[in-house]
Amino acid sequence: MNFREQVDLDNLPRHIAVIMDGNGRWAKKRGGLRIFGHQSAITAVRETVEAAAEMGVEYLTLYAFSTENWSRPATEVSALMQLLVSTIRKETATLNKNNIRLQTIGNTESLPKACQKELFEAIEITKGNTRMTLVLALSYSGRWDIAQAMQRIAVEVGHGTIAPADISEATIAQHLSTAGMPDPELLIRTSGEQRISNFLLWQLAYTELYITELLWPDFRKEHLYEAICAFQRRERRFGKTSEQLTK
Repeated sequence: MNFREQVDLDNLPRHIAVIMDGNGRWAKKRGGLRIFGHQSAITAVRETVEAAAEMGVEYLTLYAFSTENWSRPATEVSALMQLLVSTIRKETATLNKNNIRLQTIGNTESLPKACQKELFEAIEITKGNTRMTLVLALSYSGRWDIAQAMQRIAVEVGHGTIAPADISEATIAQHLSTAGMPDPELLIRTSGEQRISNFLLWQLAYTELYITELLWPDFRKEHLYEAICAFQRRERRFGKTSEQLTK
């Protein structure tokens, strides 16, 4: 089935988020180390970014490294950081050529200095691009994001620039790391796991979830098209009834 032809380009989600899961299991099935799965996942990232940009998606957020991932074996974390540096270095020119802006969310101060350097150089190089924004969630967790927003709001309350009674949902959203971005309308998770793993906890309040058994290194453009088609078949009620939507 050609899902690309079925996608309604006038009804695309503005923001798609992806939990890229299954790299380790993919490698294990092939008798390789976990880092082999992470290396093989670069093709999936490249194809997903290309497909999203070609269709006209405005924001694509990839959960690349969670706060909890720091607890993995030191050798794997070190290899992941090295892979991150080399991948950003290799892909920046391609992002720029395709008019894609790179941004990041997360506690990036906890990343190795070499990672920070490559990341912020790529962000600076691509900052004027307008076709699509690619957001890498690095050393990110939803609870961290909410906590840092609360800390920033508390400082403003202390300075008298915000009154406690005036703190609203909009106030909180403006202090999250995703401030200025629309909330994701579609979340894709690979590997069949049915949880959101501390990802964008505030922002996913009304996001449609799409779970696929496919392991992330096998994810390709047609799988993104399939996920978007599934999204477009759903009725998004935001707490209302179906009857209210038809009025």
